[in-house]
Amino acid sequence: MVGLVDCDNFFCSCERVFRPDLAKTPLVVLSNNDGCVVARSREVKAMGIPEGMPYYQLKEKYPDSGIVAFSSNYALYADMSARVISILRGEAPDVIQYSIDEAFLILEGMEGLDLHKWGEGLCRKVQKCTGMPVSLGIASTNTLAKMASKYAKKYPGYNKCCVISTEEQRQKALSLFPVGDVWGIGRRIRRKLEYIGVNTAYDFASLQKDYVRRRFHVTGERTWKELQGIPCIEIEGLEGVSKKTIVTSRSFPEMIRELDDLRSHVANYAARCALKLRRQNSVCAVVTAFIQSNHFREDLEQYDGSGYHSFSTPTNTTNEIVECAIRILDYIFRKGIWYKRAGIMVSGITPANAIQPDLFEYCPERRRRFSEVSAAIDRINSRMGADTVVLGTQQYRERSEDGKSIKFVNAIRRAMKSPDYSTRLGAFVVG
Repeated sequence: MVGLVDCDNFFCSCERVFRPDLAKTPLVVLSNNDGCVVARSREVKAMGIPEGMPYYQLKEKYPDSGIVAFSSNYALYADMSARVISILRGEAPDVIQYSIDEAFLILEGMEGLDLHKWGEGLCRKVQKCTGMPVSLGIASTNTLAKMASKYAKKYPGYNKCCVISTEEQRQKALSLFPVGDVWGIGRRIRRKLEYIGVNTAYDFASLQKDYVRRRFHVTGERTWKELQGIPCIEIEGLEGVSKKTIVTSRSFPEMIRELDDLRSHVANYAARCALKLRRQNSVCAVVTAFIQSNHFREDLEQYDGSGYHSFSTPTNTTNEIVECAIRILDYIFRKGIWYKRAGIMVSGITPANAIQPDLFEYCPERRRRFSEVSAAIDRINSRMGADTVVLGTQQYRERSEDGKSIKFVNAIRRAMKSPDYSTRLGAFVVG
């Protein structure tokens, strides 16, 4: 049997753990630069407010709704996710973290237990120890377990845990489940299925295997088999999976025209890519930088620029990757363009312990110094908070109106960000 634990309204629940006064208050969490709604509490969903609504529209359309908005607090969310996973690892034989708010539980050897009672106890323990409400679905396949978790979340009668263990339970669950909500069935396939009269998961599971394989190929057949109770989808968790390409890109709060301002953004994106490489113990051989104008402003000149550089010896040091990204930016930059977005991609990723150095260009002493600097920055930022120590090129500059003075600011707008309650002791210090 397989279980799927899903945190309820994860981002909103993280905020409520440390703000119990907002337990019944409509709450939303916003994307970078406080742009759009990316998470909604149950109360907000009941109002019919869609995910992705721009925040300015939310304020205009619901001025007296009492909705409380938070800027994204990724440090808090990541730490709360780790706390939930640690509880699960202590209770289940094996845990595969699938996303920041979901984890699959491998329940081999537990068939003799009352899984519903065990699941209810697990959900209570997670909430008691972390404050996070979770739902648990248990079934014979990953797809059915995900379906069961949605039933557990939607219907209070399940007491946070839904188990699909018998053929009767499987058929009933399939018959009540919309085909578009089945894990692995996207919008295109849903439209094709609804066109031929397939509206529920039961309808899809009732199709002939050969027909499913012919119309929806191997991926559709795998989903069909999973709904039949035949496990055939492997789960790749977040741990131990090294990315082959890493991209960091953002839209700017305001359009940018000056090269110096662009350099700060690009340097920060390159530094984040370097950090991600080190976290997965990898190095990259290629760095690509790109900049884009605002495609929604047809009154302005449009431009997309990109360039890349290949290292003779792969690296993951912040100094080298940032320096390379800045050189690319200087080459692709065009004066007179109002830029809205930039990004960095690192590719050619290989394990850090399998570097083939270049015979003529490789300098062990220089690489050693850069590696030590990056490691020192990582240690300080881990203890004191992200971006406590950065390279000089990563600092954002804000000029005064007369142009005579400059101050350093945070370029990402997060005016409603909550304190880092679970990772910084100073968040609880009242000044």
